[in-house]
Amino acid sequence: MKNLSVNNPMPRSEPEEQGLPSRAILSFLDSLEGVDFQVHSLMLLCHGHVIAEAWWRPYEATCRRYLYSLSKSFTSTAVGFAAQEGLLDVQQKVISFFQDDLPSKISANLEAMRLKDLLTMSTGHAVDTTMMILPEGQVNWAQAILSAPVDFPPGTHFLYNSGATYLLSCIIQHVSGQTVLDYLTPRLFEPLGISGMTWETCPRGINTGGWGLSLTTEDLAKFGQFYLQKGCWDSRQLLSAAWIAEATSAPVRTDPEEREKEPSDWGQGYGYQFWRCQHNAYRADGAFGQYCIVMPDQDAVLAITSQTPDMQKVLDRVWKHLLPEMTARPLPPEPRTREIMHSRLASLEIHLEPVYPPSGDMNGFSGRRFLLQENPFGLKAISVSFGREASIFQLWDASSEFQLAFGNRTWKCSETWLPLMQPTLMALLLRRRIRSPLKVAAFGQWRDAGTFALVLQYLETPHTTTITLKFQGDELHLDVTSSMAKLSDIPLAGAEMSFVGLLQPSTTAVPMK
Repeated sequence: MKNLSVNNPMPRSEPEEQGLPSRAILSFLDSLEGVDFQVHSLMLLCHGHVIAEAWWRPYEATCRRYLYSLSKSFTSTAVGFAAQEGLLDVQQKVISFFQDDLPSKISANLEAMRLKDLLTMSTGHAVDTTMMILPEGQVNWAQAILSAPVDFPPGTHFLYNSGATYLLSCIIQHVSGQTVLDYLTPRLFEPLGISGMTWETCPRGINTGGWGLSLTTEDLAKFGQFYLQKGCWDSRQLLSAAWIAEATSAPVRTDPEEREKEPSDWGQGYGYQFWRCQHNAYRADGAFGQYCIVMPDQDAVLAITSQTPDMQKVLDRVWKHLLPEMTARPLPPEPRTREIMHSRLASLEIHLEPVYPPSGDMNGFSGRRFLLQENPFGLKAISVSFGREASIFQLWDASSEFQLAFGNRTWKCSETWLPLMQPTLMALLLRRRIRSPLKVAAFGQWRDAGTFALVLQYLETPHTTTITLKFQGDELHLDVTSSMAKLSDIPLAGAEMSFVGLLQPSTTAVPMK
């Protein structure tokens, strides 16, 4: 195994040189065609070398991805460093770190809870304690989580629980005086050559821990390689190999019913914020298809970002098309197949729907304002100005104008913000209105003679918003749908809505900016 370093961060190689035929990668790509999910990027490492990498346009290598629960594995890594430095021990009682946040009556189960129970999602809770922080105005998340009933003896009952990871983040900040992000920067991120990362915080300035970290695909691949190398990087043992082994084993059993189903990667056990997989692999993963898969037997790492309602579907394709073809020795070169593979990897893009020509009178609506009925966003009017290469989508509220340029049948990238943008699950759950500009790719196309669709792909998340405009005489019917509506099992207010606009006579004054 080759230890990667900052000076030689991610060496590239051809697949056959590292024991994988190029046709296996082509087969994997074929398996992603015509499916009901999107893959946005991938990076595959074998024997310490990048042998395949791709970004589906409009996504690019520089995009930092919102990782959802994949963040948890970084929080547990911070706990590993803190244990290594003697700042804490996984057998310590949780309540010892939260003297000011404890309920007036401490149950026996809460008193018994250890850091290890937080790490392994075996706190004894019957409900994910993240629900405790959702009420509007909730500021002290630790206090809210610790007030939740602990129904089972800790260590006996597995329940996926993002509130547990948030408490780990609180503990790191308590013992180190730094956020998890700041604590990990000199210990993990800087040695691996990772920079520019961001992590959301709670109202008290503590990293959310269980979600909210944003990294590039290559950063994810480095993290996986760091674990594959058992904490060693650039010939330095940064994190104890014993901790790595413990964190990626399966100290707790997950849902036993999963083991009775078809082969599943959710029934293999859970470590310290890592999932065990089939084939002696393990992974860090995040909602809607963010993966960092480590395959020790194959000396391989696979980082994937995607948007999928069924994360098993992506893993099934990895196990079927890639893992069985991996070998320990170089293979004879396949120049023609390799050439096809490189061409394919370079030409990938998000599938665009077929385009229809607009009806003959659509030009009469270009640039005209439609006055909108009362709506949750407080929007007053809307307009679309159609151009030859790019077009402009405009919104007005009582005091401001918002606009977005979009490509005609192709992607146009920009940084912007519209009142209709709510791209992440946690923003919706926590009722956070995003106001800062977002990196977005937008394209517009006619779905039929009178229906125009504007698709916004948020380049820092898995998500999209589709704004559908149906022109019917002097009326404009506006439908706004977030991909969150289909991806999440939780009913999300604001993920889908509709309202109507009436064409404003050209002689009427415009009472807005």
